[in-house]
Amino acid sequence: MKKTATRLADGRELIYYDARDDAVRDAVDQRPLDPIATHSEIRHDRLLGDRVAIASHRQARTYHPPADECPLCPSREGRHSEIPASDYDVVVFENRFPSLAGDSGRCEVVCFTSDHDASFADLDAEQAALVLDAWTDRTAELTQHPAVEQVFCFENRGKEIGVTLGHPHGQIYGYPFVTPRTRLMLRSLGEHRVATGRNLFDDVVADELADGRRVVLDGEHWVAFVPYAAHWPYEVHLYPKRRVPDLPALDEAARTEFPQMYLELLKRFDRIFGEGEPPTPYISAWHQAPYRMTDRGEFALHLELFTIRRTSGKLKFLAGSESGMNVFINDVPPEAAAERLREVASK
Repeated sequence: MKKTATRLADGRELIYYDARDDAVRDAVDQRPLDPIATHSEIRHDRLLGDRVAIASHRQARTYHPPADECPLCPSREGRHSEIPASDYDVVVFENRFPSLAGDSGRCEVVCFTSDHDASFADLDAEQAALVLDAWTDRTAELTQHPAVEQVFCFENRGKEIGVTLGHPHGQIYGYPFVTPRTRLMLRSLGEHRVATGRNLFDDVVADELADGRRVVLDGEHWVAFVPYAAHWPYEVHLYPKRRVPDLPALDEAARTEFPQMYLELLKRFDRIFGEGEPPTPYISAWHQAPYRMTDRGEFALHLELFTIRRTSGKLKFLAGSESGMNVFINDVPPEAAAERLREVASK
């Protein structure tokens, strides 16, 4: 992998990740942009104990542009985009409309491919491995950011999820705090260690492998399963079998096997609802140990992949119980979801 860092016309950082060592990335951003000036504010909810990012400038962000005006495509034929080069492998750049900025953290965009009409599932193993390299590099870099406590790499896919740009891309958030979901995991992790003397993540993975009913894919270095108490209609958790706290800690064997496992999962997600159905909307979310937590080795890196579509033409809405009380009601038994995901193996 070759990494080339540059700056856009408004001062934001942009980084090319290339599979070829001889790639030259010297294109200059020709747009007449003013220096970036964004502000976000983190407010503390005293009742719930969590935090909310207030970022009013995001109201002006680009919203469903036509394909020939996509800001994530390469710059070509006199049309200048966020990427000055005429082609690229993988690109990461600072978000022009960030939810977190300055002392409130950092937000980055990850473009998985220059092909506007592709999806992550369309990538070959080499390209997917390059994306993994980019996620890993950005995680390592952002943990050195003075305002960042936790790094979150994720992809939103589909208009149903709220995606405003159709180009295949994801995001990376550097939060200035430990997120509420991670705090819940850490609490359960500590309680389990006190009660049993064992690691909770290790026990969850071992229990799913022993049960087998919810296992979707079982590789040499990774295992994918529908969790026992899945919140979403179709939800899969992907764990490396050797517990590590974050992406930079993955060994070479796990890094090599990951693209095949992940691409297979994404292809199966697109087959869940049968032929002729539109692509399955999903959220793909990496969970990594907070950078400054004590005993980071207790945490287990894992990826959670889920869709809000519950059946053909119907979505799972977060209504009264979910939104009002954070109590999920799942219409699809996890065992049935796992069976369906096993049935739709890619060919």
